[in-house]
Amino acid sequence: MRNYFITGTDTGVGKTLITCALLIKLQAAGVNVAAMKPIASGLIEVNGQWLNEDVAAINAVTRHRFPLRDVNPYCMTEAVAPHIAAASENIRIETSVIADAFMRLRAQCECVLVEGAGGFLVPLNAVDSMASIPLSLDLDVILVVGMRLGCLNHAMLSAEAIRNRGYNLVGWVANSVSAQTMPRFDENIASLKQLLGAPLLGAIPHIVSPDNGAFGALSLRTNSFSLTDCNNSDLSESSTIDGARNASTFLQIDELLRERKK
Repeated sequence: MRNYFITGTDTGVGKTLITCALLIKLQAAGVNVAAMKPIASGLIEVNGQWLNEDVAAINAVTRHRFPLRDVNPYCMTEAVAPHIAAASENIRIETSVIADAFMRLRAQCECVLVEGAGGFLVPLNAVDSMASIPLSLDLDVILVVGMRLGCLNHAMLSAEAIRNRGYNLVGWVANSVSAQTMPRFDENIASLKQLLGAPLLGAIPHIVSPDNGAFGALSLRTNSFSLTDCNNSDLSESSTIDGARNASTFLQIDELLRERKK
């Protein structure tokens, strides 16, 4: 089965929500799947412990436990662009480190979802960007479109950048980022279907942000994290899992499962 890079038209468009929803959907279909967020920036402190909420959300819905050094090779403290956060902590982000972590996960499962940070061209260092990751890992791309005014331009620019690099845009997800319905929502969906030329995997209604306190504790260890108090039974009622389960009901993954049968 192919592996997938989940990118978005911007920061805050729901990449983590969709990654978690895809995890749930694929697991329900019997796929042995892992997910990773190779680069994360931004920590919050909960009861004296440190965590990145996106990484914690992925761990909350993953059926099998994988080492956090593989799930999240790089995590910086400040919630800014990764290359800026890394420079401030004297960290150089290396795609080879990400590739090694990916291969360790891939050896244990049949599919790996790789969630990007920010948009598709966010810099990682002086040479690489997020766009370097699907190249180094041979990933197909899933684009999360934040449904709001301006999304047509953002989606088309992202799709153009993806295809110009020779990547396969296997599908896209329309995610409602506001509780207020986007004006002319259906017309915008129809336009994106025509313009993007890739399957629509699902249109997700607005889902409330996760409860950040529901994840248990993560402790900071150099450039990665170690889970110290987190299990699925503690998290079963969290809004993260509930939200991801809700979102998963709107996803169609036949296109992804078709690759599994080849």
